[in-house]
Amino acid sequence: MFGLEPHVLILLILCLIAACAFEFVNGFHDTANAVATVIYTNTLRPWVAVVWSAFWNFIGVLTGGIGVAMGIVYLLPVESLVDQNVYHGIAMVGALIIGAIIWNVGTWYYGLPSSSSHALIGSILGVGIAFSFLPEAKNAAVNWSKAGDTGIALLVGPLFGFALTIIMMFLLKRFVKNKAIFKEPHKRKPPPLWIRLILVVTCTLVSYFHGSNDGQKGVGLIMLIMIGIVPTFYALDHSKNPLDMRDSLLKVEQVMQKVNVAELSADDRAAVSSIRVQTNALDSIFVGKTAVSQLPQEARFHIRKAVLLLGSQAKTIQKSNNVSLSTADRATLDDSLANLRTFTDYAPTWVLLIVSISLGLGTMIGWQRIVKTIGERIGKEHLTYAQGASSELVAAAMIGASTAYGLPSSTTHVLSSAIAGSMVANRGIKNLNPQMVRNIALAWVLTLPVTMTLSGGLFLLFRAILG
Repeated sequence: MFGLEPHVLILLILCLIAACAFEFVNGFHDTANAVATVIYTNTLRPWVAVVWSAFWNFIGVLTGGIGVAMGIVYLLPVESLVDQNVYHGIAMVGALIIGAIIWNVGTWYYGLPSSSSHALIGSILGVGIAFSFLPEAKNAAVNWSKAGDTGIALLVGPLFGFALTIIMMFLLKRFVKNKAIFKEPHKRKPPPLWIRLILVVTCTLVSYFHGSNDGQKGVGLIMLIMIGIVPTFYALDHSKNPLDMRDSLLKVEQVMQKVNVAELSADDRAAVSSIRVQTNALDSIFVGKTAVSQLPQEARFHIRKAVLLLGSQAKTIQKSNNVSLSTADRATLDDSLANLRTFTDYAPTWVLLIVSISLGLGTMIGWQRIVKTIGERIGKEHLTYAQGASSELVAAAMIGASTAYGLPSSTTHVLSSAIAGSMVANRGIKNLNPQMVRNIALAWVLTLPVTMTLSGGLFLLFRAILG
């Protein structure tokens, strides 16, 4: 299979199982947030809520695109993504998956709504930083620009969730005349039909957007595995003809010819030189080829390597104040590079399917611990219908917006902070359970440093063992 040696094939299978395990854990760790409100308001029976949520997580993964997935992939340094040594790929993906799973299972065991997104991103950053200690690391260990965007998204989400839920609760109290929505649910009776429908809709939206965002992280993981271990087979999208790159490549070369190298700094000149090296490498691969069958399998990896390095160096040029290019030329360069990336940024259907199945199955198992924390322990009072609906509606909107912009979102932190906001809106800050809020905040603060340390240490250990 893929021409791999038996022991490498076994390692590949183990890495895929580990990635599916991460999504499985993500399912019962994070998706509990989506079902907590409908369970604690007696809107749906627990087993119905969990199966319903699992289904919509499944749909979310299949239809959510791959923007978040590629954002996760490109947090890592470009050099690690174009390393053809399969053992290096195994060390990288094995370390970051195991580090994230250890933290997720630990926080789930103690019933803490910790973020799987934070755990995965912390693990990726840990691997990237550990990579900087290796001799082959020449540039930045982490794509800090992408990491910054990701960090802002993960920080702003909970803050907006908290504030927007307070505003929504205020609006509900002001304009909703029927006060039944603000009462504590009856222990055995379902809510009125109209309230029930609202809560089911908000649960569905959170579940769907959770799948479309968190599911993509699993897609990104599996693509890291396949590209790292079987680079010649998964380097490029098989549904596209690599020869179609030539038009975009020609436009990049034409724009770069207009750059006056004499005006540039040493770093910018080095970037221009690197771009020309990569475009020349692609030209040499494509020269004389008239059909995709004429491209050897090995060439696909070299095409991917050239495209990624070309894009990385082009960002340096695009950001430089010394480069005098017209607005039209900059737009042409952006469009051409974006088209080239469509050949490298993809996920096969089978990857979407196994991630969606793993996430859906995980949703149906082990959800009780987190549901109890969300429903009972964040505030000092039982969750009301209004609190459940407003919290989930805000969470769904925040997660959906993050997915639309290709940014990861923490379902756990957004919904937990939204529920905290609903508690504050009801009776003020004293309505929060200080001990539980402190524990959640502590898990939030510790997630990144702990997972970075775990994955970084595991990466260096695996590299030393595997060579």
